Amino acid sequence: MSDVDVKKTLANYAAGVEKYLETCLKDRGITPRLQEAMEYSLMAGGKRLRPVLCLIWAEIAGIESAKVMPFAAAIECIHTYSLIHDDLPAMDDDDLRRGKPTNHKVYGEATAILAGDALLTEAFGMMLNVSDVPAERVLQAASIMAYGAGSNGMVGGQQIDMDLTGKDGVELQELQQMHALKTGALITASCLSGCILGGGDEDDMKAAMEWGKNVGMAFQIADDILDVVGDEKELGKPVGSDQEQGKNTYPSMIGLEESKNLAVQVAATANLEIKNYSGAQADFLRHLAAYIVQRTS
Repeated sequence: MSDVDVKKTLANYAAGVEKYLETCLKDRGITPRLQEAMEYSLMAGGKRLRPVLCLIWAEIAGIESAKVMPFAAAIECIHTYSLIHDDLPAMDDDDLRRGKPTNHKVYGEATAILAGDALLTEAFGMMLNVSDVPAERVLQAASIMAYGAGSNGMVGGQQIDMDLTGKDGVELQELQQMHALKTGALITASCLSGCILGGGDEDDMKAAMEWGKNVGMAFQIADDILDVVGDEKELGKPVGSDQEQGKNTYPSMIGLEESKNLAVQVAATANLEIKNYSGAQADFLRHLAAYIVQRTS
């Protein structure tokens, strides 16, 4: 599978997520300005990687992806909320996201905070409305997502990020822990929840979790590298902001070339976790892991 095929497959799955997201907030009686702010960021584009991973792992485990689409789309709501809040002046203070002014630049800080709050809350309502999957699977998957997005996952990682920003003497282990939570936890939860919804067994769930953890790490290393060598127009966000804000990153800690080598190693480790899986979905995951790293070369 070529890079073109990977991007095409990702785009095809993402199109289904996009279609669902277009209507999920309609006719809900949401205050107009709040709904506008929520949809502004939710529909601003992006690869929809996390919901796609949920759909793929659900299919690998044995269920049609359409049956878990509301759950997968809810993951994008959680991811979008995190981006809105990360961009706030009190956090990363960014002006650009996905090639557009950040939410607080358009709607003000108060509405941006509320839009993020609302997307997070709506997400769990969407998850629990999944009706074509046994209820016990839905509840287990929702619990996994709550853990991955919460204080022991993404939010906890963001706090560590704030604590480490501008700090001298940060160890590589601290950086890895921070990214395992801030970036890796939601990616891992996306894979694992999809596997659970699809009815995967213990071996499937272990593979989903370990593949997700390693791909999450590879993704973050690549993101750190692209902040140094990437193109702002292609990335849709400022380049060089990590260094400007005093962030601890893989390139700042171990150098650019070593970071690239580490990303390749971690992606390869991820793919070892799914070496016994066959079929189009598993093939896509293997090539996706490699593609995430190749973006930096």
